Amino acid sequence: MKKLLISIGILSALSMGFVAMNAYRRVHNTSFGPGEHLEYRVHYGFINAAEAVVDVSPTLYKVNERPCYRVNVDARTLGAFDLVTRIRDTWRSYIDTSAILPQKFYTNLQENSYRKEENITFNHEANTVKAEERTEKDIFKVPDNVHDLISGYYFLRTIDFSKLSSGQVIEVPAFYDDTVYNMKVRYRGKDVVKTKQGKINVIKLNPVLPQNKLIKEEESIRIFVSDDANKVPIKVEVDFFVGSMEMDLKRDGGLKQPLRYYK
Repeated sequence: MKKLLISIGILSALSMGFVAMNAYRRVHNTSFGPGEHLEYRVHYGFINAAEAVVDVSPTLYKVNERPCYRVNVDARTLGAFDLVTRIRDTWRSYIDTSAILPQKFYTNLQENSYRKEENITFNHEANTVKAEERTEKDIFKVPDNVHDLISGYYFLRTIDFSKLSSGQVIEVPAFYDDTVYNMKVRYRGKDVVKTKQGKINVIKLNPVLPQNKLIKEEESIRIFVSDDANKVPIKVEVDFFVGSMEMDLKRDGGLKQPLRYYK
């Protein structure tokens, strides 16, 4: 009888361990929800170069039997830039509402003559992703709680930056273009930025990127997000070896709370 009880206890512990390993995390989110709408204008010097629209669908979707936010990001070049480099890109992520993890990721890239369309499905229990349209090398192993490029940004919006010290780095694993990346963002404290709507309190972030031929140094990309519950990007500045680019929030709607500008 004793051996039977021990065996049942071991099986129970193993079973509980199995459930724990496959259980989804829960992330407290008060920063965004259905119906959020953001419009951005991209400037290269004094030239309007592009625009981007970020929408969280007002409707939830069920993917892999999990309720999800559907987030669309559409970007396109404008004016003279459209004549030189024509871009019509769409990224779409289905983000688990409780775990803030991607269940499916879609890309449709049209950049001059380049074309790419792909659906990626995430299996967080098996730690794999599957490229749906492929016939060869269609399944990839990924780490726990891996993100796509969009869901990684939305996960960052759930972080309580008041608990971080200036210079601290946040790391998030992400999968894109058949590769696992360790996305790193450095918290740089707080600041105030001027916009056409007025001044606004912001949190300063610097993506930590490997050395490359486009960006000067680590602090060449500066992201300023609203210092409130929303944590919405208000401005992005990028210094290239040749010139600089700015992206500014042009219009917003459906936020958890109104943005607070002041004179």
